[in-house]
Amino acid sequence: MSLRGARVALLEARLSEELAALFRRYGAEPHCCPAVREERRDCGAEVAALLDDLRRESSSVFVFSTGVGVDALFAGARNLEREEELAHAVRGGIAVCRGPKPLAALRRVGLGATVNAKSPFTTGDLLEALASLDLAGRHLVLLHYGERNLPLVAALAARGSRVRELLLYEWRLPEDLGPLRSLVAELAELRFAAVAFTSQIQARHLFQVAAEMGRAEALREALRGDTLVAAVGPTCARVLEELGAPPHVVPENPKMGSMLLALAERFSRRS
Repeated sequence: MSLRGARVALLEARLSEELAALFRRYGAEPHCCPAVREERRDCGAEVAALLDDLRRESSSVFVFSTGVGVDALFAGARNLEREEELAHAVRGGIAVCRGPKPLAALRRVGLGATVNAKSPFTTGDLLEALASLDLAGRHLVLLHYGERNLPLVAALAARGSRVRELLLYEWRLPEDLGPLRSLVAELAELRFAAVAFTSQIQARHLFQVAAEMGRAEALREALRGDTLVAAVGPTCARVLEELGAPPHVVPENPKMGSMLLALAERFSRRS
């Protein structure tokens, strides 16, 4: 089972070098082309207002969707010299984590989680984890990932919680779109054996750039044809399906390593 000689496009940004090294171990020729950059927002006043609100609440529910967001929240509190105040509020409330990354970020500041969503960590899994909590009238702090999760906000509001949303960083296109445009052209020309998506925003950005180039349909045809498409998990897979490029590979365990193994197995069968 290998990817020997396969040219594979990788759109991961934060862990691009680590992911490329994994693919090389399986004989692939990875081509890294980050499709997303994470831009921190200036949220000092917003974090200060949250901390003021938390002083008036006896106990709050904290829903942490992302590790990057947790890091940004505590960095904001640290800049205000109110980090211990935030930690005290989290300890005195209920901390809910969508997956292992926000949990790891909490542990870095000496905290843990009361409730953890189960794999594959979708919005549905998070809501299932919250099902046992009485949220009616409860102050709930929702820390988003790089964009607002509107279905989650609606579901939490429908359960009667007083949702306080925080969006501390945003997903943006890379400042230099040249590499992404070149990737669209090469994918459309079937110059890659496979492409691997590790988040749904990567897929959306790739097709956004393709549409601006007038090549969205050519990209769609390539990804529906000979080019193997791997998605790290069900959320990413659903977005690819909506874009007209359903993935050939979706691992049961939503991890990069599991995606790589599943892709290598599929490639070996094809070869």
